[in-house]
Amino acid sequence: MTYAQWLQDFETEAERRRQRDDPPWSRGASLDPAIARSVQRFQVGEAGDGANLIAKAAGDDVYLAAVKLFVAEEQNHARMLAELLGAAGVPTIGTHWSDTVFVRLRRALGLRLELMVLLIAEVVALRYYRALRGGTADPLVTQVAARILADEERHVPFHCHRLRIGFARFPEPVRAAVFGAWRVLLIGVAVTVAADHGPALHRLGVGRLVFVADVLTAFESALARIRGEEPKPKPRYRPKRARPRGLV
Repeated sequence: MTYAQWLQDFETEAERRRQRDDPPWSRGASLDPAIARSVQRFQVGEAGDGANLIAKAAGDDVYLAAVKLFVAEEQNHARMLAELLGAAGVPTIGTHWSDTVFVRLRRALGLRLELMVLLIAEVVALRYYRALRGGTADPLVTQVAARILADEERHVPFHCHRLRIGFARFPEPVRAAVFGAWRVLLIGVAVTVAADHGPALHRLGVGRLVFVADVLTAFESALARIRGEEPKPKPRYRPKRARPRGLV
């Protein structure tokens, strides 16, 4: 896809969001205390204004417009999570140490490195919202998680597209070394999130090790996109023909 196509994708989604009703917040929600604390922390992470990323994206008007719509989707996630917490009678929180670390790390870097850190957060979010969507019987929680997950599944390839261009001129040994260090950072973040949100993940039916393994799998898929590797189709199973009796 080109940046123009990505921009059209974000614009189409923005229009669809404007025409779609919000989840029925007035019905209320039931959140286990551990899950509520977990959602509070993710809500903080979604609530940034994106000003630093937008400033770094300047220079390409089409890409900049797409980034602004990406930021708007993330802010909508924060709004929906806040509404979900309110529907469950749970307040939002102002800060959390994990978000503070991510924000400081991203702001200290250029666009390419900021997107690398951001992609880590996105692949972690993929697994988290999938767990939240499938691990609770509350219909409002399921609906909110499903909406956010659908957005995150578009965000990952969007960032991969930009990073693929950014790494295209890197010599293969350099790129391999960068990707190796990136992978180590990803594993560290995934382990930290699994530990910090462990009680919630347990109640959602996802073990810590499974969570980390799934995040790493999603990250490897993202790296394949950045390297320009197309996923190989799975071979079709062809049953062996039975040999006619009497033949050798």
